[in-house]
Amino acid sequence: MLDPQRSIEPTEPLPPAIDSPQAKLVYLYLEATGGATATDLARALSMKKIAILSVLNALSSQGLVEKVDAKYATVDR
Repeated sequence: MLDPQRSIEPTEPLPPAIDSPQAKLVYLYLEATGGATATDLARALSMKKIAILSVLNALSSQGLVEKVDAKYATVDR
């Protein structure tokens, strides 16, 4: 149950370049957690790792996600 006195910060709108539901899910997860490995994403989102890697590749090529060491994170907008 939500605490009525707890403030909830609104999230920024998703970049318009993100059109697939999977990409939106991955992007929002990375934004909420501050970053994750592809394996962590696959486990948390119940997706196959190959699908996660495909989404991350697309988001990276659009300049929305970057890989630092083994973790992926959203790029500051």
